[in-house]
Amino acid sequence: MEEKYGGDVLAGPSGGGGGGLGPVDVPSARLTKYIVLLCFTKFLKAVGLFESYDLLKAVHIVQFIFVLKLGTAFFMVLFQKPFSSGKSITKHQWIKIFKHAVAGCIISLLWFFGLTLCGPLRTLLLFEHSDIVVISLLSVLFTSSGGGPAKTRGAAFFIIAVICLLLFDNDDLMAKMAEHPEGHHDSALTHMLYTAIAFLGVADHKGGVLLLVLALCCKVGFHTASRKLSIDVGGAKRLQALSHLVSVLLLCPWVIVLSVTTESKVESWFSLIMPFTTVIFFVMILDFYVDSVCSIKMEVSKCARYGSFPIFMSALLFGNFWTHPITDQLRAMNKAAHQESTEHVLSGGVVVSAIFFILSANILSSPSKRGQKGTLIGYSPEGTPLYNFMGDAFQHSSQSIPRFIKESLKQILEENDSRQIFYFLCLNLLFTFVELFYGVLTNSLGLISDGFHMLFDCSALVMGLFAALMSRWKATRIFSYGYGRIEILSGFINGLFLMVIAFFVFMESVARLIDPPELDTHMLTPVSVGGLIVNLIGICAFSHAHNHNHGASQGSCHSSDHSHSHHMHGHSDHGHGHSHGSAGRGMNANMRGVFLHVLADTLGSIGVIVSTVLIEQFGWFIADPLCSLFIAILIFLSVVPLIKDACQVLLLRLPPEYEKELHVALEKIQKIEGLISYRDPHFWRHSASVVAGTIHIQVTSDVLEQRIVQQVTGILKDAGVNNLTIQVEKEAYFQHMSGLSTGFHDVLAMTKQMESMKYYKDGTYIM
Repeated sequence: MEEKYGGDVLAGPSGGGGGGLGPVDVPSARLTKYIVLLCFTKFLKAVGLFESYDLLKAVHIVQFIFVLKLGTAFFMVLFQKPFSSGKSITKHQWIKIFKHAVAGCIISLLWFFGLTLCGPLRTLLLFEHSDIVVISLLSVLFTSSGGGPAKTRGAAFFIIAVICLLLFDNDDLMAKMAEHPEGHHDSALTHMLYTAIAFLGVADHKGGVLLLVLALCCKVGFHTASRKLSIDVGGAKRLQALSHLVSVLLLCPWVIVLSVTTESKVESWFSLIMPFTTVIFFVMILDFYVDSVCSIKMEVSKCARYGSFPIFMSALLFGNFWTHPITDQLRAMNKAAHQESTEHVLSGGVVVSAIFFILSANILSSPSKRGQKGTLIGYSPEGTPLYNFMGDAFQHSSQSIPRFIKESLKQILEENDSRQIFYFLCLNLLFTFVELFYGVLTNSLGLISDGFHMLFDCSALVMGLFAALMSRWKATRIFSYGYGRIEILSGFINGLFLMVIAFFVFMESVARLIDPPELDTHMLTPVSVGGLIVNLIGICAFSHAHNHNHGASQGSCHSSDHSHSHHMHGHSDHGHGHSHGSAGRGMNANMRGVFLHVLADTLGSIGVIVSTVLIEQFGWFIADPLCSLFIAILIFLSVVPLIKDACQVLLLRLPPEYEKELHVALEKIQKIEGLISYRDPHFWRHSASVVAGTIHIQVTSDVLEQRIVQQVTGILKDAGVNNLTIQVEKEAYFQHMSGLSTGFHDVLAMTKQMESMKYYKDGTYIM
C-alpha cells in the first residue's frame, strides 16, 4: 500500500484521516530514475542479443538454450530460495509449473531459431514488444473494442512495419547473413525447422520474420498464463526460478544425446564463459528484474513506451557498428570470415520498419481515452463535473478489422459504381497473378514486367474503389459536409498519375524514335490480347462514364443528373426543386478517372498488338515508339478535361452547366414583391450530387420573412441548388448600418449593381 499511495492522500487534505484513498503518481525525480534504469537495461539486452547471435554460430540451439536456462536457474534459485521461502508447492501446482517450463522452452526455441534466420537487428525489431502493445494490436484486429481511430492507426503502422521486413528487405545480403550456421542436418530438430521454412516457399530470413511474429504472439499468451500461475505459487520470481529449474531437467537428456550424436563446433567451452555470462545476465536476469520493478513503480503503458524506443534504436546502432573481440573469435572458430562484411545489414526496409515499429509501439501502448469526448458544461451542487456528449461521442465506435471489411464489402456491392469497380478489380487481379505465375514458370521477363504493370493499374482501381466507398460515409461533427468530395480528389489524383505516365511514355518514345531498339516479340501478342480482353470488359463496364460526360454541358463531369431536366424550369413548384437535385448521382470525377485508366490500358494493349504485327511482318522496329507516342498523346489529351473540371470544382467555381439558370434565377429573385435587393450570392459544386449556395436578401420591414425565403428557395432549387443557406436582412438593418457611417442608399446602390451584370458566352460575369 505504501508503494501505491502517498502519505498525503492517506491523511486527507487537512492532515486527518478523513481523506479518501486515491492513486498517486510517482514524483518526477523518482520516475526519471526508473526510466533511466529501464532504458539502460534495454540497451544491455540489445548487447546480449547480438552476443547470442554470435554464440549460435558455434553452439547448437538446444545446447544454447540449456546453458541459458541453467545459468538463470542457478542465479534465481540461489537468490530467491524458492524451496525454503513461501508455502509448499502441491502436486497439482508442480504439473502446472512443468507445463509452464515446456511452453517456455518452445517459445525460446522459436525465438532463438528466428534469431539465427533473421539476425539480431530484425529479431529485436520484431520480438521485443511489450505485452500491452500486442494485446492492443490483437484487440483492434479481432474485437469491436479496439480503442478508437488512434489504436487502429497504430495497428496499421505495426502491420506496415512487418510488411516492410517481408517485402522490402534486401534478399541477397540477408541470404548471405543467414547461411545456416548449423547446417541442415546437424540434428533432426534443425532439419525439421529448415524444412518447415522451405515448405512456405519463402527465403530463410522471411520465414524467420513469420516465425518471430508467431513467437511474439505465443509469448504474450505465455506471460498472461504466467501471471495467473504466479499468484498460486507465491509470486512471479518464485515461478520463474522453479520454471527455469524444470526446464534444465527437461533439456538435460536432449543435450546429452546431442553431445554424443553430433560433432561439436566449440573448440574450448572455457572461452565461451564470458559471452554466455553476458547473455544470461543481460537477456535473462536483468531484463526480468528491471521490468518487474518498473511495472510496479510506473504504469504498464509507460514502461512499454519508454522501453521500446531505446531497444529499437540500440538495434539500429549495433546493426551498423557491432564489433567485438569475442565476435571475431567466434567467427574464426566457425570459419565464416566471408560473412563479416554482410553480418548485420541495414536495408531501407529495415529502417522504415523500425520507424513504423516505434510509432506503433508508442500509439498502441498509450492508454485509451474513452469517455473524454464530451464538453464540460458545469458542475453539480456536489461538485461533480457534468459533460455534454453530442454527435460523434455516441455515434463513433471502433470496429474490428474483419467486421469493417465485411461491412465495407456490403456497402461496395450495394452501389452500382463501386460494385463495377470491385468486380473489374477482381478480374484485373486474377489476370495479373495468372500472368505473374506463368511468367515465373516460363522465366519470361516480358510477362513478369507486364504483370507488375497491371498490378500498378490495380492501385488506381483500389483508390477509386476506396473513394466511392468513402463518399457514402455519413457526415460527422468535424466533416459536416460529409465525404462527397473524396471522389473529386480521387479523380484529380488519378488524372495526375495518368499525365505523369503519359509524359514518361512520350519521353521514352522520342528517345526510341531516334534509335529504335530491336525487340523480342515472343509472348507479346498473347499477353497483349489477354490484357485487351480484360480491358475491353472494363470499357464496357465503365462506358456510362464516357457517355454521360459527352451528354453534359461544357464537358462537366458532374452534370448528367441535371442536364436532362433543364427544359422543365418553367415550373417553379417547390417539390420539383427537390427532385431535381437528387435525381441520380450521374458521372463523377472518380468514375471518370477509373474509366481513363482502363482506356489507357486498352490503348496500350492495342498499340502493342499493332507494333508486334508490324515488327514480325515487316521488321519495322520504329513502329513500337510510334505507337507509344500516339498513345501517350491520346492519354494526355483525354486527361486534360478531367484535370480541368476537377480543378474547377476544387476551386469552388460556379458550375458551368448552371450559369444561365442561376443568372435567370437571380433576376427572378430581384422581382419578388417585398424583396429590396440581394447580395453575396455564392454557388459552387460540392460533390457529384450536391450544388451548394448562400445568399443574403434584404426585405422590407412589413413583409413575411418565411414567404420570401420559400420563394427564393423554390427559385434556386429549380435552378439546381440543392443545399441552400439564406440570410434574411430587414430594413432596420440598413438604418443600423447608416448609424455606423454607411448610408442606406449606398448599400442599396451597391446591391442593385447586380442588375447591370452582363453575361458572356465564355461563362463569365462583368459589371
